[in-house]
Amino acid sequence: MNIRVGTVFSGIGAPEEGLRQLGVKHSIVFACDNGERKLTSKDEEYIASLTGLSNVERDKLIAECYSVRSGENLVQKTYCANNEIEARSFYQDVRYLDGNEYNGKLDLFIGGSPCQSFSVMGKRKGLEEARGTLFYEYARLVKEIRPRVFIYENVPGMLNHDGGNTWKVISHIFSDLSYHWLYWVLNAKDYGLAQNRRRLFVVGFSAEYDEQFKLLVKPEKEPLTTTTADYLEHDIPNKYYLPEKGFYRATDKKNAKYVAVNTTISRTQVACQQSNWFGDMRFETVYPKRVADDPRIFKGEYKGEMGVARCLTPRECLRLMGFSDDFKIVVPDAVMYRQSGNSIAVNVIKKVLSQIIRTGVFDE
Repeated sequence: MNIRVGTVFSGIGAPEEGLRQLGVKHSIVFACDNGERKLTSKDEEYIASLTGLSNVERDKLIAECYSVRSGENLVQKTYCANNEIEARSFYQDVRYLDGNEYNGKLDLFIGGSPCQSFSVMGKRKGLEEARGTLFYEYARLVKEIRPRVFIYENVPGMLNHDGGNTWKVISHIFSDLSYHWLYWVLNAKDYGLAQNRRRLFVVGFSAEYDEQFKLLVKPEKEPLTTTTADYLEHDIPNKYYLPEKGFYRATDKKNAKYVAVNTTISRTQVACQQSNWFGDMRFETVYPKRVADDPRIFKGEYKGEMGVARCLTPRECLRLMGFSDDFKIVVPDAVMYRQSGNSIAVNVIKKVLSQIIRTGVFDE
C-alpha cells in the first residue's frame, strides 16, 4: 500500500507527519499554501488572464507575483524542509489550482480552509452558494480530483455559525459531491496531547467505496497520561524569559482570558501564540545562574513565591501539536509559533487516518 496524498491549505504538513509516525508508506503528489501572503487585485486580474497553461506553468507566474508583493513563502520553506516533495509540486494559491490534472491520481485529499464567515445568497443549493469562499475552492477540487477519500478540518464553530445556516450550506455541498461522508468533533486532549483543542473533521469516501465507508468508526477516546510539563525543554535560552511588563501581564489575574501559567493541560495553540505574551506561560522558582544574573529578566512574586516567567519555546509548541523533535525549524521564532498554531494536531489526524486505513479503502 502506497497512499498518494495531496493537500491544500497545507501548512507545515501535519497529515504527512502523522503518516510518517504511523509508518504508512505514502507519496506526496502536491501541496498548496500561500503562506498567508496577499496579492493585489491587479495581480489577480493578471493571473485570471493566464489561460491554456498547466498548473506548473501557471504557478511559476503566480509565485513571481507573490514574491514581488510579499516576499518568500515561509510556510513552503518549513513544509519543504520536512517533507519529500518536488519544488514544482508545491503550489502557491488554491484558487488557481486545476484539479482536473490530478483526476484519479490521488488516494487521499486533505485540507482545512481558513475559518471565515460567509452568507447564503438567495435560495440556490449546491456549490454556487459558497462561491468566492476558500471552502468552495476545497470542494471544487474534490469534485475535479475525485480522490478515494477526503478529509476536511476546521473549527467546530462552523457547525453553529449563523444559526446553523453555514453548516447547512456546507452539508449540501458535501452531499452534492457524490461522496459518503460523516463528521466528528475531536479534542486533542482525548488522543494523547495535553492540549485542549477541539476541531471538526469531515471524512468522505467516494461512492464506490460504500462497503468500506460502513466500517468507518469514530476514534475512541484515550486517557491522558501527560501534562504540559512533560513537553517542556530543559535548557531554555534567556531570550524566552519575560521582562517586567511581560511578567505582570502573564501573572495578573485580569489577563486570565489571554494567558495561563503552569497549566496541566495547555490551552489551544493559536496563530498568535506567545505574541505579546499570549497563551501558555511557565513560572519557575528554580532557574540557571545566567537567568538570575540577566537584568533584562524580571524576578517577581507569583502565588506567594519568587521566580521568573517565560514563554514556551517553538519546540515546546510543536511538541504540544504532536510533532516529533526530528521536525526541522527553519524559520524565525515568531513565524514558527504562527505556523505551529495554525496546524492540525498530529495525534488527532493520526487517529483519523488510522480509522480510515482500517476500512481497507486504500487496499489494492
